[in-house]
Amino acid sequence: MNETSSPVIGVTCSIISIEDRPPRLGQSRSYLDALVRAGAAPVLIPNLTDQALLRTVYEQLDGLLLPGGDDVDPVRYGELRHEKCGTISTERDETELTLARWAVEEGKPLLGICRGIQVLNVALGGTLVQDIEAQVPDAERHNWKPGYPRDHLPHTVHVQPQTRLASLVGPGSLPVNSFHHQAIKEVAPGLVVTARAPDQIIEAVELDHPFALAVQWHPEELAGADARAQGLFDALALASRG
Repeated sequence: MNETSSPVIGVTCSIISIEDRPPRLGQSRSYLDALVRAGAAPVLIPNLTDQALLRTVYEQLDGLLLPGGDDVDPVRYGELRHEKCGTISTERDETELTLARWAVEEGKPLLGICRGIQVLNVALGGTLVQDIEAQVPDAERHNWKPGYPRDHLPHTVHVQPQTRLASLVGPGSLPVNSFHHQAIKEVAPGLVVTARAPDQIIEAVELDHPFALAVQWHPEELAGADARAQGLFDALALASRG
């Protein structure tokens, strides 16, 4: 694409249930605002299990953002469902796993956030901890909802030096927000762990790829006031300009 034009970044949707109304598809405005600040044109991608239709949408995109949301179905990584596994959506899983694989295989820039880091890992052959509290002894608290503001910073992560993530947010200690009860367990082939929490929960990964990076926290909720958080979206937009 022309380097002066706005890159089109696809953002996948959550299913929103409202009492007495049909389910709706949508996404938090925070993601879209961060992309707009980065100079990108965000578009929402509906859950499409028809691969021909999904491919038509995908080919119009310069980059892809996989946002937060509900849990990935454990069947996708060969496990039985734990009692603490939450809401799942077969349609969203199919849509996002397909998009993630295409983006990795074809070099399309990709940023994953919270659920997005988990989707990327599962798409490439990794597995997940279905509930940190139940399955990881001595883990610290990672799910700080409800009752806490979205920009609450309850713990830090350690960012590995000489990584793409470090080039964007700096190496070493980084305060983050935290609203997840699942995490990466077995890392997929090709993914490199670039940040961990003090309890060793994986907090970021990246790939040898034009731009493929994913984090477990929610930078979109910090990006309006934090240049390091906004920098992740700026980097996605820059990579997507091609």
